[in-house]
Amino acid sequence: MPMIINDDDAEADIHIRPVNDNTQSSSSNFNSNPKPAPRTKSHPLASEIRVPFSYSPSPDGTDENLLILLHGLGDTHIPFGKLGQALKLPQTATLALRAPSLIPFLPNAFQWYPSFDPLGESLPLAAQNPTDALTLLLSVLEYLTGTTGGRPAWPANRIHLFGFAQGGTIAAEACLAWSRQQAKRAQEGGRSPQSLGSLITVSGPLLSFPTTAPCLTPVLFFHRPLKGTQSMSLRDLKRGFISVREVAGASQVKADGDEGEDISMPRGQPEWEPIMRFWSEQLARRSAWAGAEMGGDTGLYEVVKGGERVTVPRTGTAK
Repeated sequence: MPMIINDDDAEADIHIRPVNDNTQSSSSNFNSNPKPAPRTKSHPLASEIRVPFSYSPSPDGTDENLLILLHGLGDTHIPFGKLGQALKLPQTATLALRAPSLIPFLPNAFQWYPSFDPLGESLPLAAQNPTDALTLLLSVLEYLTGTTGGRPAWPANRIHLFGFAQGGTIAAEACLAWSRQQAKRAQEGGRSPQSLGSLITVSGPLLSFPTTAPCLTPVLFFHRPLKGTQSMSLRDLKRGFISVREVAGASQVKADGDEGEDISMPRGQPEWEPIMRFWSEQLARRSAWAGAEMGGDTGLYEVVKGGERVTVPRTGTAK
């Protein structure tokens, strides 16, 4: 059902910011502005996305990364658009998409793929087919990475996915489908394959059983596992992706006695910190200076947690 995002939980008093070399501001050898030159992408067109969405440019004026947010079952894109803004990730625009299908008998509650029959009864997993949603998301990715006709021209490895529950499932499946599509094009003599930048899935398992070569997109899987049990969702993700990082949140006792996993968003600083750290390692940074030899790009992001600062080497490097 609709997710309520508390701004305090969304930001959790944790932020990412670039670490600048202090020597650059005192250098008199270069007559350069130490701030990154503005680099913005064109806004996505509603005619190309085909579902309602919320887009926000990077607040620092440099759109080096794009974070796509996918909501869970029964929600809309609006809370996740607000979440993307609250995160304030450096040099990162955000795009929250709404799922295409209404849930029967529930106004303003959407699903990425059918989970209920026309009478409102839950469908078995075998009957939950994400094909239409995958086709939609792959077409969105094709548009966003396109370089002709005024398209946004995002490099695929600058696009990062964040999905909750059913949205996490469709994000993970889209990464695998994109990887297969890219590999096929490479075999046919097209452009070199390029993986998506990263994936965070919050309690969103795979529906498929991966049988091809593992996807190179780095993954963080946040969930609340039951004590003393092994997660089949984690096992399946490790079959499909070459690098999967697990973050186990605190489990909550359910009032209804349900023994299934607690499916909920991260709460508070302890649960958001590993997510922000993961992004600090994966997000690309556009240097303020023309070249690394000028000393402007240290290759580091800083995770600021309250008054504490932790310096993290990043793996995403802007070209």
